[in-house]
Amino acid sequence: MFRFLPRVVSSATRSMRALSTSQQHSAKVVCVLYDDPVAGYPPKYARDDVPPVPFTTDVNIGDFTPGELLGCVSGELGLREFLESNGHTFVVTSDKDGPNSKLEEELVDADVVISQPFWPAYITAERIAKSPNLKLALTAGIGSDHVDLEAACARNITVAEVTFCNSISVAEHVVMHILALVRNYIPSYNTVVDGGWNIADCVSRSYDVEGMHVGTVAAGRIGLAVLRRMKPFDVHLHYVDRHPLPADVEKELNVTRHETVEDMVKVCDVVTINCPLHPETEHLFDADLISKMKRGAYIVNTARGKICDRQAVVDALESGHLAGYAGDVWFPQPAPKDHPWRSMPNHAMTPHISGTSLSAQARYAAGVREILQSFFEGTPIRDEYLIAQDGKLAGVGAHSYSEGNATAGSDEAAKFKDGK
Repeated sequence: MFRFLPRVVSSATRSMRALSTSQQHSAKVVCVLYDDPVAGYPPKYARDDVPPVPFTTDVNIGDFTPGELLGCVSGELGLREFLESNGHTFVVTSDKDGPNSKLEEELVDADVVISQPFWPAYITAERIAKSPNLKLALTAGIGSDHVDLEAACARNITVAEVTFCNSISVAEHVVMHILALVRNYIPSYNTVVDGGWNIADCVSRSYDVEGMHVGTVAAGRIGLAVLRRMKPFDVHLHYVDRHPLPADVEKELNVTRHETVEDMVKVCDVVTINCPLHPETEHLFDADLISKMKRGAYIVNTARGKICDRQAVVDALESGHLAGYAGDVWFPQPAPKDHPWRSMPNHAMTPHISGTSLSAQARYAAGVREILQSFFEGTPIRDEYLIAQDGKLAGVGAHSYSEGNATAGSDEAAKFKDGK
């Protein structure tokens, strides 16, 4: 079981909650989650439990068991009993793209919309304009770039996410992808599946990670966790971030900070992208920046697909300038079936799964409930969960994002729904 550690709540806050609870009104909550398993819900789980991991929250999670599949439509983030017992209306759907989607239909009179980075409901300026009651856009996970933050601020819509709920999950995924690329794991696996045994083919693109220079773009919770997990591989560590790590952490990890992304990528064999998507980072890895990387370098992107220029990545892999590209983030999501990253050479792409392991789902479901409780009771949402509030970036959002909109082009996601 997870150990959900309660936060310390002052007596004044408790009193305010009691007052607010008695005054709260019913709300309509629309929740967009990914589809159930093809074979049906619930699945047969591979394990009987999940290891205990502390996660600080302020809620009773009695409606679900950690390790259950909560992030799909039938899982409902374990919220239905909690919401309906308090008089709220709760609508759950996976149909999120296009003008005739269920989301478009239900959002017009919703007070709260919940989405996930893995199956994002793109809350564009157009959708915000059609939703006069919308007061809270909540991300069940980390990363709120699927919300037009500029339009949300203009309408005084609060935007919040569950910071740190799946940071370690994503960091583990990054390490897996680094090893899969450098050691040429996926082609070697496919050799076995296809009945082959040509060892030369398997190892002709396989190297040791030891001794390589590994750099992260951003060294926040995920980036720092990646650095810590890569250090035992005896690699040379690098990072670029507008907020320097504490001096003792830099010394502990023997990590080199660079002033610019351009400076860092020139020396790295592996570059992992762990920054949020906002106007300053959109298409940061374009043809020009990629051309400055070492020939034979690798990129691992579990941040957001739009940070990399789609065609520039394809071209660099086809020319051999990049030895490999891996990640689980695309733009838009779901990726259309003709998305070139599905078929480009030497990739190790997955659907967006890094932050929605069964372990992580329990944490972000608990965090979503805590944010909803605060919202309904009129008590402050904690700063580490806030992205925007009172018409401006706030909390962690003010630290990590820049103002603007990164949802342009998201209408292409409807192509997947249409079978294209």
